[in-house]
Amino acid sequence: MVYKIGANIRRYREMRSLSQKEFAKAIGVSGSRLSNWEQGINRPDVDTLALICKVLQVSPSELLDLDIEVDSLSDIERRLVREYRRRTDLQKAVNILLGLND
Repeated sequence: MVYKIGANIRRYREMRSLSQKEFAKAIGVSGSRLSNWEQGINRPDVDTLALICKVLQVSPSELLDLDIEVDSLSDIERRLVREYRRRTDLQKAVNILLGLND
């Protein structure tokens, strides 16, 4: 059986410009284990999936390619959220602009 999650891991890893070696180190697995996942030979366990999502900055539904109603953001909305999270230096200004001050 070939698992599709591996292709998603590879796609998001490459979007982050991470080599297999860099990504494997970041999530604490061997390069060969990561390679097996990306080839669809086997899959990561649930605990590792959480770490993969954190390092790749994607939601579990994105990584697993699930269409969950609550997570039905457009591509641009996802990009905006990712950039907002990444650019902590701009978050205060964005909050003020959008009237989201607490």
